[in-house]
Amino acid sequence: MYEGTQRFRKLQKALPGISQKILTQNLRSLEESGLVNRRAFAEVPPRVEYFLTEMGFSLKPIIDAMIKWGNEYRDSFT
Repeated sequence: MYEGTQRFRKLQKALPGISQKILTQNLRSLEESGLVNRRAFAEVPPRVEYFLTEMGFSLKPIIDAMIKWGNEYRDSFT
């Protein structure tokens, strides 16, 4: 999910249980923070794509480290 563009539905499918409203709010917040860019196309039906900015992509090592830590200590939390 780090590289390339992602469509809204693909993001929604990757996050089971998230509502459309919450995903939209989070994407808007990430966009306002400069971590994600949104590209809207004037088509029918409308098409919107999201992609990481350079600053957003710079978080990859931190997120990867958190995932690794979570996987290593997952059993400690059950």
